[in-house]
Amino acid sequence: MRNGTDLYAFDIGGASFTKACGGPCTEGCVTLARISEDAWALGDSKRPDAQPLRFTTEELDAAGIDPARFGLGA
Repeated sequence: MRNGTDLYAFDIGGASFTKACGGPCTEGCVTLARISEDAWALGDSKRPDAQPLRFTTEELDAAGIDPARFGLGA
């Protein structure tokens, strides 16, 4: 991340995660929340107690994950 900021230093306690589903979402979905201007947390609704992974916008793009699919702007 820019300026060497540790993505895991961001407090995500109040983050609002949204789901992106390709189907009926009966087995769970990937969740995404913006945690900073250029930082995102990616979770799994099937494992709500698991720590979400964190990525920069550039990393999400490289992985083919589009925040617009979650109703979020990049």
